[in-house]
Amino acid sequence: MSRACELTGKAVQTGNNVSHANNKTRRRFLPNLCNVTLISDALGQRYRLRISAYALRSVEHRGGLDAFLTKAKEGELSQRARLLKRQIAKKVAASDEGAAAAQ
Repeated sequence: MSRACELTGKAVQTGNNVSHANNKTRRRFLPNLCNVTLISDALGQRYRLRISAYALRSVEHRGGLDAFLTKAKEGELSQRARLLKRQIAKKVAASDEGAAAAQ
């Protein structure tokens, strides 16, 4: 399993440890990944995702998983998240179509 966020694409970065004597050794900066269960309101299901703490805050700020995925770019999402985004878009479009037909 890769060390990358499924929603924002944040991944491992590299840099240097710099000592007092200015010696440089390579190091890795790991993202703060959390295993969380998020609920999709449109689909009515729970999904287990491995996302960064930053992404979890962003999901909460935007108003839930559905709102986050509708605004997210396809390029930074994982394959699973892209599939989920398409399912949500299809479900929302179908419900909008049904609401328009009822009027």
